[in-house]
Amino acid sequence: MIAMKELTRAEEEVMQVLWRLRKAFVKDVVEEFPDPKPAYNTVSTIIRILEKKGFVSHQAYGKTHEYFPLVARDEYKKKFLKSFMRRYFGGSLQEMVSFFASDRDIGLEELEQIQSLLREEIVRQKGDQEGSES
Repeated sequence: MIAMKELTRAEEEVMQVLWRLRKAFVKDVVEEFPDPKPAYNTVSTIIRILEKKGFVSHQAYGKTHEYFPLVARDEYKKKFLKSFMRRYFGGSLQEMVSFFASDRDIGLEELEQIQSLLREEIVRQKGDQEGSES
């Protein structure tokens, strides 16, 4: 795996489009943005930066290039979240969950859904553990 760098906001916006489209020409990427759309040259420059960083590659058709992601969205998401957790919560998932759980903007229903997901994951992991012990 490449040593993945964190993306700037503009780079991430372009990557979100490329992840969604899977492959695209610069004009296709520009078209995906809401109005006011960024300039073609701006998007082209960002894509070339993403290519230098190892996030994107291209297929050439004469002078035109069709770009596609080299890094999967989930791969970047995992790396970014680990980095975020390390910077803001000392790498502690428990501290991060506690921070968000105590946020007054999270309603009871959403907390119960999170609790349900955690219970399901506990059951799954216990099942995996028991399966590997036999």
